[in-house]
Amino acid sequence: MEYGCIGEKLAHSFSKEIHNALTDYQYELKELAKDEVDVFMTEHNFKAINVTIPYKQTVIPFLDFIADEAKEIGAVNTVVNKAGKLFGYNTDFFGMKSLIERTGIVVENKTVAILGGGGTAKTAEAVSKSLGAKTIYKVSRSSKESFITYDELYNISDTIDVIINTTPVGMYPNIYESAVEIERFKNLSGVVDAVYNPLRSKLVSDALNRNIKAVGGLYMLVAQAAFAVEYFIDIKIEKDKIEDVFNTLFKKKENIVLIGMPSSGKSTVGNILSKKLKREFFDSDLLVAETENMTIPDIFESKGEAYFRNAETEAIFTLSKNNSSVISTGGGAVLNKKNIELLKENGKVFFLDRPLEMLITTSDRPLSSNKSDLEKRYNERYDLYKASADIKIDASGTVEDVINQIMKVTE
Repeated sequence: MEYGCIGEKLAHSFSKEIHNALTDYQYELKELAKDEVDVFMTEHNFKAINVTIPYKQTVIPFLDFIADEAKEIGAVNTVVNKAGKLFGYNTDFFGMKSLIERTGIVVENKTVAILGGGGTAKTAEAVSKSLGAKTIYKVSRSSKESFITYDELYNISDTIDVIINTTPVGMYPNIYESAVEIERFKNLSGVVDAVYNPLRSKLVSDALNRNIKAVGGLYMLVAQAAFAVEYFIDIKIEKDKIEDVFNTLFKKKENIVLIGMPSSGKSTVGNILSKKLKREFFDSDLLVAETENMTIPDIFESKGEAYFRNAETEAIFTLSKNNSSVISTGGGAVLNKKNIELLKENGKVFFLDRPLEMLITTSDRPLSSNKSDLEKRYNERYDLYKASADIKIDASGTVEDVINQIMKVTE
């Protein structure tokens, strides 16, 4: 391996895609068990590598030189082999600093709470100091020197201006979890989450829903990779290039989620759209039917609507973990707020707004099998569709017209 990344679990890493977009060398992902790291670093048969969880401190004893920012943080995420000598750097510092500055979150003279105690937490502390934070609290699940507990954090929650989460809480596959309850912090002005998969963690979504500036870790990942490339091959990556790679990757990873009334065209549009964009297509109703081994009408008849809604949420939880997919939802998915929150962690939600007079009734739709029920469902749900959607699509035209509207936004 000439260039690449070492870590314990890399199956869902975005690093290879990012480096391939930034430059033209071959970048590999190499998973190492703890007992394999010593041999790998001793042999150092590489030109340059990134280092990720949990080896950012493990590699330090093998280095001949450590940059000042890496010494201060006590963690290394970039190692360059220069004529057999290993030089260690920490580009996470520059990545997180770039993320905070890009988002416009003000740290200067603010009180910052850093959640977690690993290498990224040390990075967050160093960045907060460099940006002029007034007070920094380090937060851990257990009481230890220089840390406060989460209960102690809640006791001073009104004094906290900025939260930086460096824990893996809310990270794939354990989405829809949050390290803290945002509603308990009455004076927050900013939230930074190092988690980048999902694109918008529950912590970030909860903050955004309260009109607090909040951002996930994908831009940090792209920016730190760009700084690593500069060390790897001694070139300058311009800020515009970082922005382009981030925007392209975000759009590529973001799911396209379709909501709307039964017969509004979600499945038809989703199927064709997925083929055009070369993405996988999923239908939450089909997943429920496959999981239960029953048709939707049979589930309603034998087990009731409440049972179906619970099964629907389980299906949506599963589908929300995907990236780069097209997801069609059942007409009633918007009835449960959690469904939309889940879908938005990795997706942009499109409401296919097809006029009532163009909707049709079919016997396989238990709650809209006749015109009267269809109109009732339409009136009950229309405002929910609008409130749940990121973008409303006029679905009164052809399927091709609807697809073109969506593609203009997503490409």
